[in-house]
Amino acid sequence: MNLKIALIQTELSWENPNENIALLQEKINAISQYVDIIVLPEMFTSGFTMNPKNVAQTMQGEAVSWLKETAKSKDCAITGSLVIEENGNYFNRLLFVFPNGEIQYYDKRHLFTLAGEDKVYNAGTNKLIVDYKGFKICPLICYDLRFPVFSRNVQEYDVLIYVANWPKPRVNAWDILLKARAVENMSYVIGVNRVAFDGNNHEYVGHSQAVDFLGNYLLEPQENEAVFLVTLNKQQLLETRTKLNFLNDQDKFNII
Repeated sequence: MNLKIALIQTELSWENPNENIALLQEKINAISQYVDIIVLPEMFTSGFTMNPKNVAQTMQGEAVSWLKETAKSKDCAITGSLVIEENGNYFNRLLFVFPNGEIQYYDKRHLFTLAGEDKVYNAGTNKLIVDYKGFKICPLICYDLRFPVFSRNVQEYDVLIYVANWPKPRVNAWDILLKARAVENMSYVIGVNRVAFDGNNHEYVGHSQAVDFLGNYLLEPQENEAVFLVTLNKQQLLETRTKLNFLNDQDKFNII
């Protein structure tokens, strides 16, 4: 059983949802092979902005409609995060959109206090596990990567997906932590980051990548703007877990 994933590593136009959707549509249209999931960066409609009122969408808005239409037309799932307004509150919300239009979502739990994200966005509380094509997928957002307790594999998921706007000065941490999450959870890990400069003059060098359950690269960190394809094999994952049995030895505790 395989899962083919497209990682879209791109520049983002600052606080310009229409321009970003047009840019992403062009890149998605250029994917000639069939894929099961398309992964977009964090805040793919705007860049990592602390001005949510300038870019916020609703769950019935144009960006969400575009995601649903794209998933249907490409007959695949699509995921990434964007700014969502709901009942007067703003969320950095990851949407996982199925080909049939169904949406499951995850609100970023660990808000990036260094940038003041906690001052303008509401934190999520619930972890999402998506069942899709025989794989259990746990999607998370950027700063979540630094907090292994929340991502620990007690649901027997097969794939961790991190979408991010992770800047160049700390990209070494990104590389290290993606591998760590893969090894400790015996899970595939997909990391999708952006490139170029944002409206605050922060530079991003991508390093989108894919890591297997033993910490080996399926896709080494990439720095150019492009779409990258990787294929995950569930049988290899299950055989390795059965052979090594590491997950059965982990400590038992609950997150409050």
